[in-house]
Amino acid sequence: MVYEEDLLDVIKDGNLLNTINQFIYTFACSDDERSLCSLEMRSLFGVDTESLIIKNDISIDPSRSPFIKEQIEIMYEGDTMNDILKQVEDIVLKDSTFKVIFVKINDLSSADKISYGDRRIIERDLGMHIEGEADVHNPDYVFGIVTLGGRWYFGKYRLNDAVWFLHMKKPRNYSIALGTRLARAAANIAVPKPLGVKAIDPCCGIGTVLVEALSMGIDIVGRDYNPQIVQGARANIAHFGYVGEVTYGDIADVSEMYDVAIIDMPYNLFSTTTPEEQLSLLQHTRRFASKVVIITIETIDDMIQEAGFTIIDRCVAKKRSFSRQVIVCS
Repeated sequence: MVYEEDLLDVIKDGNLLNTINQFIYTFACSDDERSLCSLEMRSLFGVDTESLIIKNDISIDPSRSPFIKEQIEIMYEGDTMNDILKQVEDIVLKDSTFKVIFVKINDLSSADKISYGDRRIIERDLGMHIEGEADVHNPDYVFGIVTLGGRWYFGKYRLNDAVWFLHMKKPRNYSIALGTRLARAAANIAVPKPLGVKAIDPCCGIGTVLVEALSMGIDIVGRDYNPQIVQGARANIAHFGYVGEVTYGDIADVSEMYDVAIIDMPYNLFSTTTPEEQLSLLQHTRRFASKVVIITIETIDDMIQEAGFTIIDRCVAKKRSFSRQVIVCS
């Protein structure tokens, strides 16, 4: 499948160049994940919405997020479908094939929802106005059509690859480890813009956060005080073909400075860690990181403040009856 600059060669009059910096994203999450999805959305895009669809000028690979379902890079927009039909006639794909997908997630009211049959008609009509060969199975180009805010938008379509599903099958695992979706969201919340950012997971366990962060190109290192756990984290990272540093040692020995840390706090239910030791973890983190994302099953706001951090955002991540707080601090 072809994207980005390659498509410029098959669009007349530079239409793609004029609108390449506008994107529409759709989201999908369960009710239990809605709070976490919203926090990740605020971190990545600086906005939140109840409709699970946004228009933004920030370009994010949809596969980065466990909640972004689709991305449309806008090429054309109009008040009516006829406006779009006229504009897509500028697309000349020569010998290339294409497919048009009607994006089902939108902000229409229940009364105004577009039926399955009408969606297929819209896809067919758009296809008839594009100069090229339609191929629903293996197209060279995929386009999307969606309505938002009373307007219609058409552009390049990208679907999330859901890479975190593959990461669920780690060679080393244990029952209290974070789920891959939560770990991936936490990495995005901590490092929404990876360029030039150095991150650390100083209590990395078997490396669930490390695997997700490394898969997105985030510059992150891991550390743990349990040598067997460190070996497990290294094995998990290598299993998926990533390269990352995981060292054995106490958090008190971290001397390098980092832009952000991600800490999954030890659970009192499964750990002998005392409140004093938890406070020490946070105080040491404050020493080497200016920002921290804390994942905890307990309310530790007073402890966070005592360690010298300020809470700037938060959410609750639920999994059936089990809840974790995700807290962003600076």
